[in-house]
Amino acid sequence: MEVVIAPPGELARLAADAVERLVRANPEAVLGLATGSSPLVVYDELVRRHKEGLSFARARAYMLDEYVGLAADHPERYRNVIEKEFASRVDLAPGAVQGPDGLAADLQAACAAYEASITDAGGVDLQILGIGTDGHIAFNEPGSSLASRTRIKTLTKQTREDNARFFGGSVDDVPRHCLTQGLATIMSARHLVLLASGRAKAEAVHQLVEGPISAMWPATIMQLHPHATVLVDDAAASRLQLADYYRQTYADKPDWQGL
Repeated sequence: MEVVIAPPGELARLAADAVERLVRANPEAVLGLATGSSPLVVYDELVRRHKEGLSFARARAYMLDEYVGLAADHPERYRNVIEKEFASRVDLAPGAVQGPDGLAADLQAACAAYEASITDAGGVDLQILGIGTDGHIAFNEPGSSLASRTRIKTLTKQTREDNARFFGGSVDDVPRHCLTQGLATIMSARHLVLLASGRAKAEAVHQLVEGPISAMWPATIMQLHPHATVLVDDAAASRLQLADYYRQTYADKPDWQGL
């Protein structure tokens, strides 16, 4: 696992660099898209690069998760969020972005179909991730199976409180259930790029990078991934015991070696 501690603007640039290298090397790359606050700066940077010539016309993308039961036109439905924040601002082809169907009549069948779709696409090449204050990635809440695949999950009180800001501050308006890629699904991606900023994420980042692998902190499964990159600002890195070493490692990294 590579840990980079830098200002938020540089973190966005580094994540966008990784995406751009991938798409230029393989125009038909499969991207994994996350919602939440952390990826927004990356999407803005990718949109800026698209305006300068970076094309996503042949790429495909898979979303991490989706709320259950939100109306198709609800602004916080994740498919609509991704469309607004990224897909509609670049040249992804119609239908290139896929997500789990939170309005399906048979949610279990929808999960199985989504998992199969990712497999049929050859898997995700680069997965963008954020992390919750309780250490969840996607909607894999504490206690999630480390071998889990796409499934229905019940959101914790903490997650619903954290996400209430997207629903006008009302916890009651945040759905109680979601469909989410499982931890094993996420681990099948060839490159994981996680972003975190702010002191509220410091304990989760500490556990992710330096804690024991545990279902109580689901993101810790990333320690077993052969190509995982963690991009954090100073505040999110404030609990890291080896922060100085991570800074030194990044400072001494050869210019030719990307993330």
